Amino acid sequence: MSFPATHVEESWQAAEFYNNKVLVEYRNKDANHVEWAKSMKELYLPGLRDYVKSFHVTGPSWNPKGVRCSEFSTPTAGSAPKLPGKGAPPPPPPGPPPPPPQLTAVSSASSSGSTRDGMNAVFKEINKGEAITSGLRKVTADMKTKNRADRMGVVPSTTGVKGGEGDHAPASATMKKVAQPKFELQMERKWIVENQVGNRELVISKCNAWQSVYIFGCKDCVVQIQGKVNNITLDKCQKTGVVFKDVVSAFEVVNCTSVEVQCQGTAPSISVDNTTGCHIYLSKSSLGACITTAKSSEVNVLVPGETEDADLVEHALAEQFLSVFKDGSFVTTPVSHSGG
Repeated sequence: MSFPATHVEESWQAAEFYNNKVLVEYRNKDANHVEWAKSMKELYLPGLRDYVKSFHVTGPSWNPKGVRCSEFSTPTAGSAPKLPGKGAPPPPPPGPPPPPPQLTAVSSASSSGSTRDGMNAVFKEINKGEAITSGLRKVTADMKTKNRADRMGVVPSTTGVKGGEGDHAPASATMKKVAQPKFELQMERKWIVENQVGNRELVISKCNAWQSVYIFGCKDCVVQIQGKVNNITLDKCQKTGVVFKDVVSAFEVVNCTSVEVQCQGTAPSISVDNTTGCHIYLSKSSLGACITTAKSSEVNVLVPGETEDADLVEHALAEQFLSVFKDGSFVTTPVSHSGG
């Protein structure tokens, strides 16, 4: 029999795969979905798990003394029911806040009088005719926008001595913020590889079937996963290769460009979504993998030859499809091209 805390962790392991799919799909689309997925994980781990460890270590805690239903559901006026062994009930909430202070009324006579005086002054100025502009300052030629030196299309220098005439904001303040690279295991459950550039020595060696791997925003990198993991996601990467042994659920490629995936063991499912350029290398034990593609192009699968010494055989997955209405429904087949 498993303890409640272990049961909570196992329940989250079953739901984490689908929670990660929500994170991947809505990462750059809808922040509400992403926040919901993160909150769901925090609810399980560490929230519910730590609560169970503190109050229900071996199972639900019951009150052995019991209490009459009438005593619990019909408390005396102005007081909350008192449970045996739980101490006095908390104090009642404070009373309602006092009403807001009343605004000081302004006499309608004085208000209407000031309004009338103001309008009279306006009409008096209007009746001056051309003399109304006599008090305005004349605009000289150098004050016009087209003649101003600071509007000639010249970009001011961003360098200078602090406090001097050339003091401006540094150029780095306007540059795009560079995301910090990450390579870490979070909460003993999820490997995070993010924002790596030009690193071909990224190796995950100590992993297990309960853990997942999420690779995001990497460029010109190689990631090696030396062990069985639950699932792997490659998201928004460029010119990046992933070599892995076994995956329990699926390997997902999303929003990538020119990536390579090599399976040395088994993988039940491989999906490629919104990706341009993806080479998938399968081993003999992974030839039964189901490969799903959507909104992707240049997807090629390389499989072993007939003999161990034979070269890999490359197969291009279909990008174009032909749909024909036949017998009351559409029949869709891949488009094949033949050379002339």
